[in-house]
Order: sequence, then structure tokens, then C-alpha cells
Amino acid sequence: MRITVTLDDDAWQMIREEMRRTQRSFEVTLNDAVRNGLRRVPEDTGGFQVRARPLRLRTGIDSARMHERDQDAEEERLLRVTQRALQSDDTDFSRLRDVRWRNPLTGQHGPR
Repeated sequence: MRITVTLDDDAWQMIREEMRRTQRSFEVTLNDAVRNGLRRVPEDTGGFQVRARPLRLRTGIDSARMHERDQDAEEERLLRVTQRALQSDDTDFSRLRDVRWRNPLTGQHGPR
């Protein structure tokens, strides 16, 4: 069948490169590209699988709470940089010796 096709510049460049690489005519290259493109309909694979690997964490580290440790470290850094006092009912801040903190529920406080 003979038809007229208008190709975008990038598609034309890809066809030309494929023609050079395979030493085939425009007609053969275009037909192969159309066939291959239409055949490659993605299959529904039902998702993907992740292979789990052991974390090899030290004893006492709870992997489910690691994000909390990251947040604590960021808060501690911010408090040291800004020299501000923290208002929190989180008792973990009592371990920070040079960060000022206050628990508004109990009245406890850290270094002043």
C-alpha cells in the first residue's frame, strides 16, 4: 500500500540512523519500526518484587524508628545553630546536654 506520511524531525532522524546502521531501505526500515513499535505493548506484570536484604543493624537499633532518629538529629542541629529553646513533651531531649529544652506538660527542662 502506498501512503504519504509526515514524520517529526526526531522520528526522521531515528529512521535515517537505523537505515545507515542496517543498510536497509527507507520502506523496510519504516515498516519494521511500525511493526516493532505496535508489537511492544507493555504487558501487565502485576507490579514488581523487591528482594529484601538484611540490614545488619547493631543490637538495640529499631529499624522501624530510624526516621525518628533522623528527625531528632535534624532538630538537634537546628537548635544548636539557632541557640533557641525547644518546647516538647518528648523526653528524648533530656539526653542533649547543650540544647535548651522544656517540657510544657511536666515543667521539666534542660540546660538553661
